[in-house]
Amino acid sequence: MKNEDGFLGPEDYAEPRCLLCGEPYGSADVKPIPQLRIRDKVDELMSRRDYKGVERHLNYWLEEARLGKDARGEFFVLGELVGHYRKTGEREKALAACGRELSLIGRLGYEGTVSAATAYVNVATAKGAFGDHRAAKELFLKAKEIYEGKEDIDPDLLGGLYNNMGLTSAALGEYAYAREYYRLAVDTMRRSGDGALEEAMTLLNLANTAEAEKGAERAESEIFDLLDRARALFDADRPRDGYYAFVCEKCAPTFEYYGYFADAKELSRRAEEIYERT
Repeated sequence: MKNEDGFLGPEDYAEPRCLLCGEPYGSADVKPIPQLRIRDKVDELMSRRDYKGVERHLNYWLEEARLGKDARGEFFVLGELVGHYRKTGEREKALAACGRELSLIGRLGYEGTVSAATAYVNVATAKGAFGDHRAAKELFLKAKEIYEGKEDIDPDLLGGLYNNMGLTSAALGEYAYAREYYRLAVDTMRRSGDGALEEAMTLLNLANTAEAEKGAERAESEIFDLLDRARALFDADRPRDGYYAFVCEKCAPTFEYYGYFADAKELSRRAEEIYERT
């Protein structure tokens, strides 16, 4: 896997450091991993849909963090792995990473912190994706208590939480709760400086909930209104980057399902154009 300059990265040829070796690798001091650089590389690999590259990259740095006694680094990488395995549908790997991520909360003294709440959301989203909606709901409620208790909470975090709680409530047949959480998600995302794509996904989730609750015929006008509003958000002034491509690709099937064939084709085209460019 070559880096931006065309050279191989260390995860492609270097062995993780050994705790039995001498300095500098044998030091008892914590050796932090470069979290920002790791995340930037994940974003780059995802923009090219190099999912194996993402896994290889993250597992390399997970071992580096472990051997460097960087528990915070482990916590960070495990969170990235949970999200990655959720997206690639690898249930056993995802749940194993979930367990390891949650186990570090107490070790790091993160109880009651935003970091803990974010981990709860991450793990709950994975559990929900693999069908364990009751466990997901319990974790989302723990995250909600923490987030809502912070006056300066990032609206992106809170909006994402509400959207996921809406999904879980809908999966459990709790449609009134689902609608309320989706409403909260939209209101929160509008306070964010860059929440258009997240709002679009929430509106599509609302359309699916309306169909599940009322049936396609009774909910038709509501569904079409929600889809029209969601489609307009894809033309908002924001970067056409890898994340934009990911959301286009994720949402296109929903538009197609409801008969918005031209819109689904256009979103897929935009995603492919970005992937080819990057």
